[in-house]
Amino acid sequence: MRSGKSVRTIAVSGAALLALAACGGGSDNGGSSSSGSDEKQINVYGTDGNVGDPLGEQFTDKGALQGMKGTTPLTDLSQDFRDRLLGVDPNLGNTFNYAGESYDAVILTALASAMAQSNQATVFGPYVNGVTFGGDKCQDFKSCMDIISKGGNPDYDGVTGPLAFADPGEPAVASFGTLQFGSDNKLDPDLTEYLVVGDEENAATNEGPAAAAFDSGNGKGPLKIGMLLPLTGSLAFLGPPEVAGVTLAVKEINAAGGVLGAPVELVSGDSGDTSTNIASQTVASHQQAGVNAIVGAASSDVTKTVIDTVTQAGIMMISPANTSDSFTTYNDNGLYFRTAPPDLFQGQVLADLITKEGNQSVGILAQNGEYGTGLAQVIADNLANAGLGEDVVKQVYYDPNASDFSDVVQQMKDLNPDAIVVIGFDESARIIQVMNEQGIGPAR
Repeated sequence: MRSGKSVRTIAVSGAALLALAACGGGSDNGGSSSSGSDEKQINVYGTDGNVGDPLGEQFTDKGALQGMKGTTPLTDLSQDFRDRLLGVDPNLGNTFNYAGESYDAVILTALASAMAQSNQATVFGPYVNGVTFGGDKCQDFKSCMDIISKGGNPDYDGVTGPLAFADPGEPAVASFGTLQFGSDNKLDPDLTEYLVVGDEENAATNEGPAAAAFDSGNGKGPLKIGMLLPLTGSLAFLGPPEVAGVTLAVKEINAAGGVLGAPVELVSGDSGDTSTNIASQTVASHQQAGVNAIVGAASSDVTKTVIDTVTQAGIMMISPANTSDSFTTYNDNGLYFRTAPPDLFQGQVLADLITKEGNQSVGILAQNGEYGTGLAQVIADNLANAGLGEDVVKQVYYDPNASDFSDVVQQMKDLNPDAIVVIGFDESARIIQVMNEQGIGPAR
């Protein structure tokens, strides 16, 4: 581990996960007054959609985000992996959100295809879960392929951790980061902590079909993978690390010999956001191009607009960033997977952080959509489990496309809570700016 960072583990039993799902889905400034003022300094928290340096880039005043904390699915990525990503996109800087999950999504797809000796998603989809647990451990595509070529079953431990997919095709164990902005409105890496949530014991028990007879030159390729990632729209700041992760994975798979006797083919594609129909257009283009799997979308709301079209067409969909709990039980024809953990986990991590820092009342300001409402409810449920009931935890929803957020911020000011959680995407900058103007933001 790098200096200045620590790792904690939160084990979540299967019974606990079911109980939380049924519910609906140490700080130096917790609850304290700001220096030199009798006015309470409200603690501001973010979530994965707005915890990153791109948020800070939208502020020019020093200290506008100072002290704001947040959580996001995040692994303590090795410097070697970061350097490889930067070799693909030197402009990433220090923003690697979901890059590892994107990389692992491609590796899992290729390994499942190799196990099935087919590029047809309806054939290789049933192998995806099984390559994440139960077999011989491997940590890169080449070593996993060595196992497959000898008739074995790989247990891929990716750059984001053991994965260990549960029956719905999602991680049973995941790593989260708790991050904090400094006075320069950038995340302070020395204050980052990593927490491992979940339990590999909750992984699926069915490893899927027996491996097909391996033939390195079977000529059944190529495996075609299409991207459905945010090149534009409210999540565009997540596009570069996700694209870099996908591109790097394909590059390294092909350097190791490809799959099905041919190099993997990668087709670019924008997901946009729900204010456009870009995702639908991209999916139609991918279908025309004959892709076998689609990596994306990043937004749960965007995925909801195309998942039926994709899976009913017999194309696999694997998202590196969807967190909505609704996908756990979604009728996806066995063709939807995700390398990002469900909000059930993040709700626990963030609620744990909030209560650990002594906050006794919480306002949750969330965008009105699949992502915002789902995560807000999970956070509220976990706060309730920690002893903060409905009388001290209030949820307010907003239209992310609104031109003015002063009314919802005023509702937060009227609540005067110890802590405010902002759940949103790029519009979070405008919301936090109004919060600062009204004296309830993170500005110091």
